[in-house]
Amino acid sequence: MTPLSARLPLWQRLLFAIPVLGWILKDVKDGQDANIWYHIITVISLWLISGLTFGIVGIALPAVLMVPVVFTLLILISRG
Repeated sequence: MTPLSARLPLWQRLLFAIPVLGWILKDVKDGQDANIWYHIITVISLWLISGLTFGIVGIALPAVLMVPVVFTLLILISRG
């Protein structure tokens, strides 16, 4: 019998192999339903800490960096 990790697609195995991010995403995928809320709170907290540390640049720069991601998602949604 093949292990569960061999059944996953290659992109998921590579994503889950990243040390900290992969552990979080694997826990969100396979763990309890509340884990996604912990992850969202962590990301928002880090964003606010960067705002306190670096000022307006710490708030604006992550939003600007998300523009290509959102643009790609909009293209994918419009293609069906």
